[in-house]
Amino acid sequence: MFERSAADQPGAEAPSGKGRARRARVDGSWWRRWSPGTQAREVLGWWLVTRAALFVLSVSAPLLLNRGNDYPNVWRAWLQWDVWHLKAVAEFGYNHGEPSGAPLAAFFPGFPLLMRLVSYTGIGYVAAGIVVSAVASAVAGVYLARLAQYEFPELKGIGPNAAVLWYGAPVGVFLAAGYTEALFCAFAFPAWLAARQGRWARAAVFVALASTVRVSGLFLIFALLVEFVTSKKRDWLSLPWLALPAIPVLGFMAYLKQVHGSWFAWQEAQEKGWARQFTWPWTSIKHTVEAASKGHFPADHSDWTWMFRAELVALFIGLALLVWLFWRRSWGEAAWVAATIGAFCTSFWIYSLTRATLLWWPLWIGLAVLARRKPWLGRLYLAIAIPLAALWAAGFFTGRWSG
Repeated sequence: MFERSAADQPGAEAPSGKGRARRARVDGSWWRRWSPGTQAREVLGWWLVTRAALFVLSVSAPLLLNRGNDYPNVWRAWLQWDVWHLKAVAEFGYNHGEPSGAPLAAFFPGFPLLMRLVSYTGIGYVAAGIVVSAVASAVAGVYLARLAQYEFPELKGIGPNAAVLWYGAPVGVFLAAGYTEALFCAFAFPAWLAARQGRWARAAVFVALASTVRVSGLFLIFALLVEFVTSKKRDWLSLPWLALPAIPVLGFMAYLKQVHGSWFAWQEAQEKGWARQFTWPWTSIKHTVEAASKGHFPADHSDWTWMFRAELVALFIGLALLVWLFWRRSWGEAAWVAATIGAFCTSFWIYSLTRATLLWWPLWIGLAVLARRKPWLGRLYLAIAIPLAALWAAGFFTGRWSG
């Protein structure tokens, strides 16, 4: 992993026809090595390894770090933060609400619906959410690999590298827990691959599915429109398809109007429960810097301080990613990342941006390219990211705020 191929070496020349034939005989055929099936098997191997590691952490972290507390079943460690709310939507719906009275309209219906359907097998809502995320993260990882290889065909094997970096992200626990990130990516990644290939109807269908999962679907709709307008593969006859993703969003708004009496019940719930009222970006950043300062929160909430520091790091990474995308003239992807950052920077303070980095496929593809061209940087990244991923997961499994 993260090794240069012969074609990547400085000064390497493309082999002649006879040279390619000789390499094919020696290497056993390029197609067998880097076919979509081979890539998928490698990606799924890493998916299995990382899921097993997170399962071990879910068992061990509560026992080691929450001594004295009894964990009667392994699923309790997975029932944290937004999992409570998504479970409540799956169990009670939007018109009754959970016992805590949380404003559940803040959550889109796609994930809770699948959670409810899987729970009919008898495994329970929390386990059902884990199953949905497990399947979705496997699908998303395969499509991330395909997208990376499509964007950089000259870097053989870049696809699995991108998937490994994504699975091993510091916030990778949210791809395994009953959160919406994995399911959203399972729709968004194939949508973007289809868009890049000029298959606009297929892209629109996947974006429509993504729009049922989380509000980020609105930003993906915007990015798809920008990609269509700037693409050399645009087909004006396919333009009506791009209206399709708006249908589930409008449908959800109409449903909330019937239940809560407001077309914008989602935004009102976000403001009520998560302080996501509109704030000017410079004020939002100021609030975030203050929250990241030592002593801002009580000593028993030091994890909040560190999480806000992590949010500022995520913001810096996002801005650096934007610069790279503008440099490459990747207008659609730049629109996607910019819209996401803009949404988070116009709340009272910036939070959950760390998790949103999982949705930025250009970030993981870009890191894979960098790691392939500078292998030592890839190893350095993993040396930092893997311990952080373990700490992040341990924090989540013990009920500490993890973004």
